[in-house]
Amino acid sequence: MLPAPVSTIAPSTATGRPIRWGVVATGSIAARVVHDLALLDDAVLQAVSSRTEASARAFGLRFGFASAYFDGEGSTGYERLLADPAVDVVYIATPHAQHHAVALAALAAGKHVLCEKPLAMDAGQAAELAVLAAERGLFLMEAVWTRFLPSFRRASTILRSGEIGQPRWLQADLGFAPPFDPASRTWDPAAGGGALLNLAVYPLTWALAALGKPSSVSAQGLLTPEGIDLQNALTLSYSSGAHAQLTTSIGAHCPSVVTISGTDGWLRSSGPLFNPGELVIQPRQGTLRTERFEVFGNGFSYELREVTRCLQEGLTESPFMTPSESVRMMELLDEARRQMGLRYPSDSDPVPA
Repeated sequence: MLPAPVSTIAPSTATGRPIRWGVVATGSIAARVVHDLALLDDAVLQAVSSRTEASARAFGLRFGFASAYFDGEGSTGYERLLADPAVDVVYIATPHAQHHAVALAALAAGKHVLCEKPLAMDAGQAAELAVLAAERGLFLMEAVWTRFLPSFRRASTILRSGEIGQPRWLQADLGFAPPFDPASRTWDPAAGGGALLNLAVYPLTWALAALGKPSSVSAQGLLTPEGIDLQNALTLSYSSGAHAQLTTSIGAHCPSVVTISGTDGWLRSSGPLFNPGELVIQPRQGTLRTERFEVFGNGFSYELREVTRCLQEGLTESPFMTPSESVRMMELLDEARRQMGLRYPSDSDPVPA
């Protein structure tokens, strides 16, 4: 399970030296995260990069970045950003298949890194990043924002308290059905498209928090002619006898909730499970209750505050999302891919296991 939550700090409250941020990519997720980053008193929007000058300058002007970098004269925009000595930490919001290369270059340039999920395309790439960060004494974290939300922290506290007893069974689903768009990264195998890398991290986050690392995983998936998984079903088994059943889909709309059943009660989230606004708790010896939560901004401020705290305190990893946990999660996803026969163009032979 996760470590005990630290005392809650208002996400906008400055607690130390300013942290100067560089942002790689200017897509929709970058915009939502940077909106929340700008709410932190001790965050400096130092630099942004994109492939095109128009995109870099428009994004920089929109949010007030000091510098905007773009491709040209034999170097990429992100390479120019990484060469900027004013940047302390880099937030990487590129498509999945670019995470490893950009994060590797950032660490090599001496920058701390917050990288969107998944940290890499497979466990080998993730481990390479973890080793380099440790060798260079740099901060590295996968941006699994759910782990830092008030509702998830509260669920972790309830599980540790023993109120619902020992967790024995967990069920989680997450799915939506966007229209087919071959130009979208969701449908592009070269970008790591499909349900598994886009969505499975969230049900897995709940399962690993509640039950820990499983002793085995069983996976099935529906693959499309384009070479991605439309949906998948994972069963995690534990030496204690506990099980987790996880489903993610880009072909069906799902309730997108998690239920954790224990020896003395159960806990259920509202949807979507990656940012639940409610928890319903039913202790065997108590009264059913609902706890409600509101988030600051878009909800990303909590993970951004944690990165800031770690950097201000000289930490190279967060106890709530360590690089080793990211590697373990990628190992599970690799094994699921192996069993499903799901391959990406970036794969070497054989499929990582």
